[in-house]
Amino acid sequence: MAPLDSARRRQGNRSRRLAVLLTTIAAAFVVLPGAAIAAPAGQQLAAADQALLDGVRLAGLWEMPAGQMAAEKGQSPIVREIGAEIAKQHEELDRLTVEAANKLGATIPNEPTAEQQGWLKEMKDSSGARFDQIFVTRLRVAHGKIFPVVSAVRASTRNDVVRDLANATNKFVGDHMLMLESTGLVRYAELPPAALPAPGNDGLLAAASANTGPQMNVNNTLIWAIFLGALGTGGFLTYRLLRRG
Repeated sequence: MAPLDSARRRQGNRSRRLAVLLTTIAAAFVVLPGAAIAAPAGQQLAAADQALLDGVRLAGLWEMPAGQMAAEKGQSPIVREIGAEIAKQHEELDRLTVEAANKLGATIPNEPTAEQQGWLKEMKDSSGARFDQIFVTRLRVAHGKIFPVVSAVRASTRNDVVRDLANATNKFVGDHMLMLESTGLVRYAELPPAALPAPGNDGLLAAASANTGPQMNVNNTLIWAIFLGALGTGGFLTYRLLRRG
């Protein structure tokens, strides 16, 4: 009976070693760099993501009342029509922005900036053709400024919620520019030139593209050390099993 017991013990030891080997190799593959960064990186909120949330929220906070004002006091029918439509669409976009901020736990503005409040006062104090011109000019310039912001963040964000908001915003902004241009009041020669930073310069696009950099919670060197160590341990145990077999 002794040889049988000894054989059973050897078989049990081999089974345990094999289990350890398989567990070790499986653990090594779990911590591979590709697997380690895939899950958490998708929902991280970068500075450019927050900038988009703030910018879209601020746009709605002043363009909604501006559109409502245009619908009420615009001199031309087309200004009144597009004013009402822009106000309506900004209500929807603002709702999407607030929902996105709530999902991400982000804080966003609750009132327009001092400059935006000044634009609203300017419109409130004007009337007739002058109001129409101020309304179209102010909104067209504002939309032209935020348009590249949305595109830059959309191109670089790793956040699914921000990407969806950027997609919606991009459509709204494009439609609003077309509506404003349909009035015939846009003074293209007076629009500010596009300010596109050169590669490597600090600025809006550079900040947005920063989203594409490494955003890992685990150091790559540590991951590879664990991985290689696990493989080494697995190889040693395999060698011993084969030798004893």
